[in-house]
Amino acid sequence: MTSAAFDGPAAGRVDVHHHFTAPAWLDWAEQRGVIHREKLPWWTRWDLNAALELMDKAGIATSVMTVAMLGRLRERTERQDSARVALRAAADVVESHPARFRFFTPVFLDDLELSLWSLEYGLDELGAVGVSTRTSMDGVYLGDETHDRLLRELNDRSAVVSTHPMDVPAGKGGAPGSTGLPGMPPFVCDFLVDTTRAAINLIKNGTLDRYPNLTFILPHGGGFLPYMATRLELFGGHLTPEIEPGRVRDYLHRFYFDTAGPMSPSATPTLMATVDPGHILFGTDWPPTPAQVIADITTPALDNDPVISDQQLQGINRDNAVRLMPELAR
Repeated sequence: MTSAAFDGPAAGRVDVHHHFTAPAWLDWAEQRGVIHREKLPWWTRWDLNAALELMDKAGIATSVMTVAMLGRLRERTERQDSARVALRAAADVVESHPARFRFFTPVFLDDLELSLWSLEYGLDELGAVGVSTRTSMDGVYLGDETHDRLLRELNDRSAVVSTHPMDVPAGKGGAPGSTGLPGMPPFVCDFLVDTTRAAINLIKNGTLDRYPNLTFILPHGGGFLPYMATRLELFGGHLTPEIEPGRVRDYLHRFYFDTAGPMSPSATPTLMATVDPGHILFGTDWPPTPAQVIADITTPALDNDPVISDQQLQGINRDNAVRLMPELAR
């Protein structure tokens, strides 16, 4: 079955949440002792044929890749070399399959100059459709005042900013990157908390007001943000700085939210009622979310969700993403 076999609201899906760990980057990193391939998790083994197979099964016309680079490189030159290899590999995939793939270029919350280089190389030279960034880094959340110069540059470019949690603070007794709760990896719960904190930080620090040309995509249905909107309205006055209760819903309508998850059917009514349905985007979270789960469980559940009308589903699957990133229609 190919994507062409789908019609109606499921036709030509755009996946905005596709993790890309380039095989060429793994070769580069392993040669330098940055990583040991056999010790990496399964989702780092990105494969073009496997990607296309999943896309065809799920009716995905185009996947927008988030470029992954593992390891904690600190030296500027090495980090730039790392990003150059990964971005060139992403561009090669797009060049070989221009109708099927696009990519985001990364920006780095802790390095403005490296971010500016990535914008010039990834956006201007290689044709990325937006940027990707972590929701936090070393405990500093997106929207902190130290990010203002970067956000100002992105605002000038009217950038689409895809966000994603990566490292979360370790809990008491936990290893780095753990939650401190034995037996629960961070992606089960803490990633959702990290996304929620970043979104609230963007609101309370006035980032959305100062940089109105920015568009932020929140992963995994926005974490817990849609489900605590009423709490923000009731208790926003207790934050520092305060959040004006009457503006909470306006702020929520500024964000875009992807469906990667998997999201439970019980979550859909809250998401649809709280945010602008025109700001919901299809996402798979492949390969961390296995292909079988996407093709057999999460995607059919979305397509058959009684809360979502056919028109809204067409928007979620494709139209909302194309309106946000017109390059996807080319």
